[in-house]
Amino acid sequence: MGLRLSVEKTRVVHVDDGFDFLGWHIQRRSWRGRPGKQAVYTYPSKKALASIVGRVRTLTRRAAHRTLADLLRRLHPVLRGWCTYFRHGVSARTFGYLDHFAFWRIVGWLRKRHVGLNMHTVVRRFLPGWHISAEGIEMFRPEAFPVERYRYRGTKIPTPWSIPQVAAPTA
Repeated sequence: MGLRLSVEKTRVVHVDDGFDFLGWHIQRRSWRGRPGKQAVYTYPSKKALASIVGRVRTLTRRAAHRTLADLLRRLHPVLRGWCTYFRHGVSARTFGYLDHFAFWRIVGWLRKRHVGLNMHTVVRRFLPGWHISAEGIEMFRPEAFPVERYRYRGTKIPTPWSIPQVAAPTA
């Protein structure tokens, strides 16, 4: 296949120190609530979080969109795709941070688009009940995205030895 290790990128680290791989930060830590027990956790890396924050920041620039619906149409697939990739790790707090960041970027975008309106009027007109929506399109909320850790446990994965064998009929 012609693959070669890169000397600049290759390094040996201890799992307790952690390392980044494919957008994940992998590190062994102690379990919360269970002293003496340790587990390997996978978090979204700081670089991956910085990239999505930068992407949200560029999408919510004032001159980029004409309407709130257009902004939501462009922002929705970016947030949903990022959350779908990182939902199998320890990501709930990261999703909460991303949700908070995106929500307030959109509110800031609305305030800059409607300079003459105060915050109370912007909330009343564009954020009824503090839900962002326009033309039937609601803002995708990363905080509400389900985190699905450990889809398969080691004991639940079927193996050829755990599947019951059907006896052949005798004549």
